[in-house]
Amino acid sequence: MHNHLHIVLHVDSEPIENWSTDEVLQRWDQLFKWTLLTQKYSNRQPLYKFQLATVKSTVEMYKQRLIDISWFMRSLNEPIARQANREDQCTGHFWEGRFKSQALLDEAALLLCMAYVDLNPIRAGIAVTPEQSDFTSIQRRIKAAITGEQPTCLLPFTGNEPHQESTGACIYFSLQDYLTLVDETGRLLGDDKRGAIDTTSATILARLHINDES
Repeated sequence: MHNHLHIVLHVDSEPIENWSTDEVLQRWDQLFKWTLLTQKYSNRQPLYKFQLATVKSTVEMYKQRLIDISWFMRSLNEPIARQANREDQCTGHFWEGRFKSQALLDEAALLLCMAYVDLNPIRAGIAVTPEQSDFTSIQRRIKAAITGEQPTCLLPFTGNEPHQESTGACIYFSLQDYLTLVDETGRLLGDDKRGAIDTTSATILARLHINDES
């Protein structure tokens, strides 16, 4: 949106327990600067025992921050705000306000929240259909679905039942059903919303010629 964004996040905290010290430092270095001691450790410079202990405690702190939503939002929002202020030649707050978070405790809550987020451009009158909603997950899923694929950067839909071959996090719901859910929900216009999908338009699966095989 113009001054805020909506994100549905899955915090994958289990793999981080198996990360080595070097892997944690490597990931942290992609976002922030190392301390003098962690830099020496990564360069294989000799350290005293108390210095190694400090590196270990620092790495544990980095682990927690790498799965912390607040640190994620900081890493995402701050560079965007700085860039926007440079382009507009101004200072001050760019974002509408500090982010708010809500835990999604079951599949129903997850799907409803995803649909809400994917329909934001339509509700705001920025787009008229999900496939025309730029910078949304639904648009990326639609482009992939046309060729019978799913985006690798988003959690995949695996159908209504868990698959034995499924590894990692996934969404136990049909992609076809989700597209239909978004399309039909988007046709409803609430009193507090400006936009909706035209009720006379064809269904999303018909519009995009997505067949059962895809």
